[in-house]
Amino acid sequence: MVRNFEIFTKNEIIQARRQLKNWFISNQRPLPWRNSPHPYATWLCEIIMQQTRIDQGTRYWHSFLDQWPDFKSLAAAESEEIMKAWQGLGYYSRARNLHKAAKIVANDWGNELPTTAKEWQQLPGVGPYTAAAIASICYGDPVAAVDGNALRVISRWGGIQEPIDKPAGRKPIEQLAQDFLEPADSGMHNQAIMELGALVCTPKAPDCENCPLEGNCKSRVAASGQTPLVPIKAGKTKVLKVAVTFHVIVHRNQVLMTQRPSPGIWGGLWEFPSRWIETKSEDTPKHQTPPLTCQTDLRDMGQIGEAFSHVLSHRKLDVRFHLWQSKNKFTEENHNWFSWEECENLPIPRAIDKKWGELTKSITLLRFS
Repeated sequence: MVRNFEIFTKNEIIQARRQLKNWFISNQRPLPWRNSPHPYATWLCEIIMQQTRIDQGTRYWHSFLDQWPDFKSLAAAESEEIMKAWQGLGYYSRARNLHKAAKIVANDWGNELPTTAKEWQQLPGVGPYTAAAIASICYGDPVAAVDGNALRVISRWGGIQEPIDKPAGRKPIEQLAQDFLEPADSGMHNQAIMELGALVCTPKAPDCENCPLEGNCKSRVAASGQTPLVPIKAGKTKVLKVAVTFHVIVHRNQVLMTQRPSPGIWGGLWEFPSRWIETKSEDTPKHQTPPLTCQTDLRDMGQIGEAFSHVLSHRKLDVRFHLWQSKNKFTEENHNWFSWEECENLPIPRAIDKKWGELTKSITLLRFS
């Protein structure tokens, strides 16, 4: 392993800190949580912004703060209220952990907040990066916050060739990030690294000519528009193709729904009874019947609209909706009947929400036909 003192001299690191800080002061985006950092708002921001675009995440951040302005109010909220407010952000385990963490702070810790990254990691859903970000920004804890942006910036700057998804690559990046950290202003430094990765040292075609670290960057490309060879990953996660059919079963003015188990994909959200079938080609499974254990009299009303693709982190879903009319309001374990108006208040997956308008039209026509 290459030691960091062999990559950069102490003076080079000090100079790079100063250049990064000056760049950040002049180029940072006016993001609302930067105005007056508060532990609750910063924690909320860091959880929401994981795997989320800034523009989308900002709307959710404002919405959560408006509904639940502190740990105590969030802890007192109903789980389904939080899941509904989270709807559309994906990775729903984050919302469940958000609620669990708020309850711990409000009920077990008496609203006494941690001040170090090590302490923040005691909360559900708070890993090393999130803990370091909160503790450094709000309390000045001198710990490097290494997210995806920081991994990319540091691995390129130091020319670290080992795969970043392996310990042999991750460890030297984290060590260099810690050595590079400005201990007297760790919060600003961590935000500057992340901002640099978001605006300049982007995954593809980084703007090396306008990077404050370009003077001694080990991976600088000859011209902007090219992409450095690093960071390197050992291998990509295989994406599974899955055919999903949601069976929309209607009895008079009610619809059958079931709550997905937690943990798992869309855990805690409500959906129509569904079948999931892994496919090895673009061919889709033939007509299916609803996954019900009881025998019931259903009238097949056909497919609702066209199929569409919905991409999850490691799955590509081919989604279809099939409409059924039931003569009876039968009982099915772990299923409930709701009016369509009640369904609108349930937390549902984005894959269903995409089709909600078309589903509403089909069910309305069926009810009044």
